[in-house]
Amino acid sequence: MADRTMKELLQAPTEGYGEAIVIPKILAENFEIKTNLLQLVQTNKFHGFERDNPHTHISNFKRMTSTLKYRDVPNDAIKLMLFPYSLEGAARIWYEKEPPNSILTWDDLVNKFVNQFFPPSKTTHLKNEISRFIQIYEETFGEAWERFKEMLIACPYHGFSELTQIDTFYMLKGMVKVISKIGGQSFNS
Repeated sequence: MADRTMKELLQAPTEGYGEAIVIPKILAENFEIKTNLLQLVQTNKFHGFERDNPHTHISNFKRMTSTLKYRDVPNDAIKLMLFPYSLEGAARIWYEKEPPNSILTWDDLVNKFVNQFFPPSKTTHLKNEISRFIQIYEETFGEAWERFKEMLIACPYHGFSELTQIDTFYMLKGMVKVISKIGGQSFNS
């Protein structure tokens, strides 16, 4: 170790500022992300609020980035480059705390992101809400059905078969009579 001056010893360290995401090598020449795409990504930010759904963010983000096709540039590389720009607040803090070079693929990123902002406890809570679904006072059949479908969408890995979903909704208090009247016959026949 070479002798360093007092000034050098007192300087703040500058190493350790590496990005969490490792961008794969891009073979294309003159590749650049267009400003309008970057702005589009930045107008659809994920903040990490309790009400924010990371599954929805990933889905919307993939939809935006799937419109890009560059020769010799994998779409996953584009997604990895742009994703940090889609984060703000608690989500941005989470990303900045990730160790340098810890995210090597798009799947790594999605897995870490979803598990951070949609932990198993949240899935369990939403599954319980779905299985105990009740119709709100003065809510129409159609409104109840739409709300039920929204609950299913909010928890994409609920694991309920289509038959179980229909059965859960059909067993609502009073819904058996309503559905039977609409259909002219019982579900049980």
